[in-house]
Formats: sequence, C-alpha cells, structure tokens
Amino acid sequence: METKNIMIVGVGGQGTLLASKLLGKLLLTRGYDVKVSEVHGMSQRGGSVVTYVRWGEKVYSPIIDKGEADCILSFELLEAARWAEYLKKDGVILTNTQKISPMSVITGAAEYPENLEEKLNALQIRLDAFDALKLAEQAGSSKVVNLVLLGRLSSYFDFTEEEWMDAISVSVPEKFLEMNKKAFLLGKESKE
Repeated sequence: METKNIMIVGVGGQGTLLASKLLGKLLLTRGYDVKVSEVHGMSQRGGSVVTYVRWGEKVYSPIIDKGEADCILSFELLEAARWAEYLKKDGVILTNTQKISPMSVITGAAEYPENLEEKLNALQIRLDAFDALKLAEQAGSSKVVNLVLLGRLSSYFDFTEEEWMDAISVSVPEKFLEMNKKAFLLGKESKE
C-alpha cells in the first residue's frame, strides 16, 4: 500500500494535536504503520501549528514534504492557504472557513488576506470549505471544531462510524465525550 499523508494545520489552542492523535489511533486499529509528528509551531501562543499523520504498510518518517499531502485538514482559512503548496495535485484541502487574525494583523503590521476561498479555488485544487465553528457551537462549544472537522474528514475514509466513535472514546476525557461525539456527527452529516 502506498503511504498516505494528512497535514493538520491551525492555530495554537484549536485542538490540532487531539485531532492528529485521534486519527493516528484510528489508523492503528486498522493495522497500518502510523507516524504522527509532534506539533510544530507556536502552539502555546496562538501561532501557526502543523502536525503530520502518515500511514501505510511501512512508514519511515513522520515528515511530509511539499507536494506530498493527500489532504490538508485546516482549522482556519489562512492556514489552509499558508500550507496549500504541500498538497498533491489530486489532493483535497478540507477547511473551516473561520478567520483568526495572526499577531501581525492584530498589531496592524499586516492585513488579513481577502478572498482566500476564491484564491484557493484558483489553484485548481479540490477545496472542501465549510463553517465548522457554527456546527461546533451547535454541539455545545467552539472548542470542538476539531471533532466537527474530523467528522467531515470521515467521508473521505472507509472506516465505520463505530470505529470513529471508538477512537473518540479512547481519546477524549469522559466529561466531554458526548459533546465531542455530537460534534463529530454534525461534521459527518454536513457532507452527506
């Protein structure tokens, strides 16, 4: 089996690490060799964060190079644009349409780029953009955007809903479990 690659990108504090660990656990249950990178970036300070999830028969490195990602799962629109060059020609960018201003925009040193969805579509890539924040809030908290995005991502896999729910159950603390499962299902149903 050819090695598959997903980049999970966002801003510190959005739950990218939980998303990558949950996806890694799910892939391990299917018997794949899985490598999940550590978080790269300013995760503690609201800066850009990226993790890599790679799986296949045998995976030797957790790092994904430019042009190798089958999917970029983005928690924020600017991050989708920032990492687009890592996508394969036939890959997909699955992104939340939420906009979070980086420090340079907050301080007035730069402006948030306009028309990012249109610019991404102009790259002739497969773009799956939707308002994951709205669905997370429906589930009970803006903090479950990660599970909404994983729910949407699940439509690109052949794993059963039960397999996803098992991975969520072993990855999420009990007191937040039902809200996270609800967020996952809202994301999954948004693609159907």
